[in-house]
Amino acid sequence: MMKYTPLYLSLLLPTLMQAQTPTPNVVVILADDVGYGDLGCYGAKNVTTPNIDRLSQQGIRFTNAHAVAATSTPSRYSLLTGEYSWRRTDTDIAAGNAKMIINPWQYTLADLFHSAGYRTGAIGKWHLGLGEETGKQDWNAPLPCGLQDIGFDYHYIMAATADRVPCVFIENGFVANYDPDAPIQVSYEKNFPGEPTGRDNPELLYNLKSCPNHGHNHSIVNGIGRIGYMKGGGKALWKDENIADSIAEHAVRFLEENRDKPFFLYLCTNDIHVPRFPHNRFRGKNKMGLRGDAIQQFDWTVGRVMDALKDLGLDDNTLVLLTSDNGPVVNDGYEDQAEALLHGHSPAGPLRGNKYSAFEGGTRVPFIVRWPEGIRGGKESQVLMSQIDLMATFGEMLGARMPKGQALDSQPHLCNLLGDDASPRPYVIEQSLSHTLSVRTATWKYIEPSDGREFMQLEKVETGNAPLPQLYDMTADCSERTNVAEKHPQVVYELQNILRKERNRRK
Repeated sequence: MMKYTPLYLSLLLPTLMQAQTPTPNVVVILADDVGYGDLGCYGAKNVTTPNIDRLSQQGIRFTNAHAVAATSTPSRYSLLTGEYSWRRTDTDIAAGNAKMIINPWQYTLADLFHSAGYRTGAIGKWHLGLGEETGKQDWNAPLPCGLQDIGFDYHYIMAATADRVPCVFIENGFVANYDPDAPIQVSYEKNFPGEPTGRDNPELLYNLKSCPNHGHNHSIVNGIGRIGYMKGGGKALWKDENIADSIAEHAVRFLEENRDKPFFLYLCTNDIHVPRFPHNRFRGKNKMGLRGDAIQQFDWTVGRVMDALKDLGLDDNTLVLLTSDNGPVVNDGYEDQAEALLHGHSPAGPLRGNKYSAFEGGTRVPFIVRWPEGIRGGKESQVLMSQIDLMATFGEMLGARMPKGQALDSQPHLCNLLGDDASPRPYVIEQSLSHTLSVRTATWKYIEPSDGREFMQLEKVETGNAPLPQLYDMTADCSERTNVAEKHPQVVYELQNILRKERNRRK
């Protein structure tokens, strides 16, 4: 196959498509709670990630790429829609029985690829709601509002996260391996009569104990306490140690079934998010305990997917993008000794803050792109990037037109993605758990004033909240220790003005 340089590719791709030349397959691997410092190629200690490191060596490793939010649901919403989650009031961390947060009429990344003739799939963690109304889903019948309504041809997903009920996979809108002898009931308000809970029956938490006062003490599934109440499920209930295998197996099957047509796969792993309970073949392999084992299990999944692409003869013309939905959190509700066993490892690398935080560690994430047909590998890029731009950037790659009023905040940066251009995005906007917004440029980080708490005691996370404006020179102080707002009032004014204009902007 003819090899195009990235610069010419961006100019020629619409013409190539008209000539029916094969376009690249695309696989987006979205990790859960993987921090900037959690992977070998980003300087991790005490854990090896050979498959991800190989991906980095063969592609581009970005060192200044950002998720849109420091928590899962808003981050994923923005990635898939190209719209800042803070423009809506219903994109906070979703319960397992939340309604569909992305509206069926919204144009999504899946719609973009589907419209270009791609077969589209979503596998793994979803956490963006299902059904038409919160708490009114019938989990024993096909869900009338789901991923099929926003561009996905195939989906095998977890409704929310592993620490929230319902603890079943959903395939194409219906509970996978449904057990008619164990109909499913779900509530986030009250328990079902006679059902044990982690709070009242801690002796039943035989796989993983919950931390006190952290919320993971409702229904017990597979010997692990969850958030929310669930009854039934039977044979459909997952076993946490098999989640990674299920996700990898269905991903490989999707690749095999679509080998003869262009495809887009949105592959969302669960491993590092709590409860961390990897398969036995990964247990005890890492000095950091379950969290370290879970990182290595995630690396195995990446290797499994890359091996499948190679075996199918698809790896050269498949663009693989690996990133994370937000920064890391160590102590997040289960007694897995993750904090005690770090042994000098820093999940956020040199950055301050973690998941939930307005500081850099909450949103700066690993970001690796590999595509042998279009990218010269073995490079590092310091260009400022944001996941908000994936919609417009892939649209540029496909020569697609964006519907009016959709993907409001997404900008095309294909040359950045392919390593052709080091010109940074002018700025990116980031959102913390407390809805505090930050503006990040190539040089500066501005965090708006907030009256929220400065420290989350249970998670041991600095929130980044402060009553006064914060400004950090990121070229000199990536750890955000010296607030220079008083020394640079003009910069503060300019970045405040960006936030004001963005908040006032409408579709």
